[in-house]
Amino acid sequence: MTDITVRLYAGETDWQALSDLLNACEATDRLVEDTSFSKFRMEFDLPSTDKAHDICLWEDATGRLIAFAYLRIPKSGEIIDGSLRFFVGTAARGGDLERQIVAWGERRMREVAAERGVQVLLRSGARHHQGDRIALLEACGFKPERHFFRMARPLDGAIPEPPLPAGFTLRQGGRQDASAWAEMCELAFSEHWNHHRVTVEQVKEELANPYYRPELDLMAVAPDGTFAAFCYCAVNPEWNARSGRNEGWIAILGTRPGFRRMGLGRAMLFQGLHRLKAAGAGTAVLGVDAENPSGAGRLYEGAGFRKVHTWISYGKGV
Repeated sequence: MTDITVRLYAGETDWQALSDLLNACEATDRLVEDTSFSKFRMEFDLPSTDKAHDICLWEDATGRLIAFAYLRIPKSGEIIDGSLRFFVGTAARGGDLERQIVAWGERRMREVAAERGVQVLLRSGARHHQGDRIALLEACGFKPERHFFRMARPLDGAIPEPPLPAGFTLRQGGRQDASAWAEMCELAFSEHWNHHRVTVEQVKEELANPYYRPELDLMAVAPDGTFAAFCYCAVNPEWNARSGRNEGWIAILGTRPGFRRMGLGRAMLFQGLHRLKAAGAGTAVLGVDAENPSGAGRLYEGAGFRKVHTWISYGKGV
């Protein structure tokens, strides 16, 4: 396409156009992901997002938005890996625009490398059946790094309720638990692929989400008062209304080292399913690393989850 204008995000004045573009992409692609603009807007407004540099828009000669891209860039790390998400209107696909978007992401990550004096990577991804997106990424030099499964389980039937180990209690979380939440996240997932240090500030940002519901934020407390495991669930009513689906997420499930092999993960998973059902969700969904070192995939399959699709993470050094 010719006469394309590239510009940075202008804030509230772009909201309607971004929302319309996301809706149009979803109607075509049917990826049934939570791609509502309200979710992006919350991420854009986080203190950790550099709105002046990490959000870019492409418009045609009439000023109509035809694509946008968003980079999530960690604030620290020995290697900084930026995650690139981008959406392109159907009529603008298949030409040079997508390559321009990838090139923008590469330039921005090289700027980060120069500013911070660190090595950088650019990451993006695609579902296993998105042949055009996969071909684009591979043509741009990206290599597949990891596979993740999206899994789902209906909530309309009876749900088991395995007990917590003797002496353990279940408690509801809250924003006052941000420090404990961050510590347990860090301990539970530090050995996972591409783990990034979890800070109290990041947890506070997550718990400030307007859809956060304390009754879906569950912790298992050991007899000595230690937070031993947690199951953080979420329901986005806007996305459910927009997609015509009725889903709730098992967003994070983890067990602190030293408390594993006790049945805590299974007990907390089913507690989360009960809470999601009580919240009105008809299906529970989650994502899991296909090579998860803790064997989480087996736990989910045993709990009735079945694979829906595979997401492939691609990476490229820039």
